[in-house]
Amino acid sequence: GDCFPCPREGCPTMGHYADRFPDKLKRVNQKYFLNTAADPPFTAWRQKVFMKLSGVKKTRGDINLVFHDTEGNIKEYGIASRSLSQDKVYTKYIDVEINPKNTKKIEFLWNKTIFTLLWARLGAERVNITHGEDGHK
Repeated sequence: GDCFPCPREGCPTMGHYADRFPDKLKRVNQKYFLNTAADPPFTAWRQKVFMKLSGVKKTRGDINLVFHDTEGNIKEYGIASRSLSQDKVYTKYIDVEINPKNTKKIEFLWNKTIFTLLWARLGAERVNITHGEDGHK
């Protein structure tokens, strides 16, 4: 906790984003950081979300995924926001606090903006969520 606030270029992280800090990779005794969950035991699983939308050509709103586990825990994560398009593929890495082995279901939520409440229709044509080194889905 002594490193914050991070410098303008950010705190150097281990894992997927370590290559964003090439100058710091060369330093001796460089501090690196891991993404953790907010709640004990602070474990998070990196998930890659791939999503292709269907419906209207373009609209505005937010898309979230809600993870449910077998013990009744629920966590929601933002995937895309603002201008959404059916012809765009959305890919995002998220650190999920729900163990993939205990995931019961994943909900797709689309929150419309006030201007699109009546006419816009949008859904997911395809959603893939990949976790682990061996690419389990």
